[in-house]
Amino acid sequence: MLYYLYEMNHAAVAPLRMAASYNRTFWQSPSNPVADTPMGRSVVAGLEMFERLTRRYAKPEFGIHSISLDNKIFEVCQKTVFERPFCNLEHFTLKGLPQGQQKTRQKLLLVAPMSGHYATLLRGTLETMLEQFDVYITDWVDARKVPVSDGRFDLSNYIDYTIEMLEFIGKDTNVMAVCQPSVPVLAAVAVMAQTKNRFAPKSLCLMGGPVDTRKNPTAVNKLAETKGIEWFEQNVIVKVPFPNAGFMRDVYPGFLQLTGFMTMNLERHMDAHKDLYWNMVKGDGESSEKHDAFYDEYLSVMDLTKEFYLQTVEEVFIKHSLPNGTFKHHGNIVDLSTIRSTSLMTVEGELDDITGLGQTEAAHQLCRNIPAKDKSHFIQKGVGHYGIFNGRRFRENIAPAIGKFMKAAN
Repeated sequence: MLYYLYEMNHAAVAPLRMAASYNRTFWQSPSNPVADTPMGRSVVAGLEMFERLTRRYAKPEFGIHSISLDNKIFEVCQKTVFERPFCNLEHFTLKGLPQGQQKTRQKLLLVAPMSGHYATLLRGTLETMLEQFDVYITDWVDARKVPVSDGRFDLSNYIDYTIEMLEFIGKDTNVMAVCQPSVPVLAAVAVMAQTKNRFAPKSLCLMGGPVDTRKNPTAVNKLAETKGIEWFEQNVIVKVPFPNAGFMRDVYPGFLQLTGFMTMNLERHMDAHKDLYWNMVKGDGESSEKHDAFYDEYLSVMDLTKEFYLQTVEEVFIKHSLPNGTFKHHGNIVDLSTIRSTSLMTVEGELDDITGLGQTEAAHQLCRNIPAKDKSHFIQKGVGHYGIFNGRRFRENIAPAIGKFMKAAN
């Protein structure tokens, strides 16, 4: 019922949103004598704010067309190379790179979080790592677009997908898991070690991931433990409404996840939109464009399957199955101590309020049979969760450290 109300509300304001768009065109028209006046800009700003706050944000494009490397501009080519119902694997290459240089570029699988936002949230991460690596990225599919006939998707399936992608990419691949995938990707590497899979990754970097949420728990961790799994199943799981392709699939809707993200820092988001309004009134186009670019991405959300979401909440945040040694893949215990030949790096942010300090670092103790020389832990001061994988400090400090570690691995 909740999802239907959400859809009905969106449909109900559609005529008003269209009227706002038409009125904005009128007030911005060069033939309107008051268009470029404080009054005209104020009206346009108000109409723009209404349209943005009632819009449904579609999945953004990666939009990486070229990068600068060694003072030369190279065209970036994107190709879907692996497809499954719930995930596509996108391969990014540089066109015109000298053949010798292309052969020496190591492969990197960038595993994007499946936690409500699209993989395009890692656009900056991808662009930066593309300077050093031949990059593949997981592009997770919105669950409301996957027909029920395509089956379930849970943590074990997530692990299966990761293993299949590593086998597809080939030997000596480096893996970088950002936030949520840290647990299933670490488990996937352990499964590959247990089965002596020759495509086990060369190195693994876990970034701001909830490996052991008992360490320095955040508000997110405490909520899961306080409410319990039954509360989540009863209150946040709904069926996808018609006419979506995933009609009748049980999901955790993206708009609920977005609501949670927004309320965690509500004052900051309100201030950002106030600033946007006054920047538009002043005619400060550059500041408005930066705001739009961030929120076009931030407000684009996807649904997660019921089984994946609930299993993640229960196993990662309530039972702490991975650090307790009880995490299972298709009914079989995942043993992290079997990982020996994959180098391990962990990255944390000093001010991270989603994944507390020490939660990701815990992977080193759990993977006790990886030699000390093949382990590294990096704490970036002055950044929160988002700053771990994006922004100036990521480009200048974190990415170079990751690149150095991976290239020296094994």
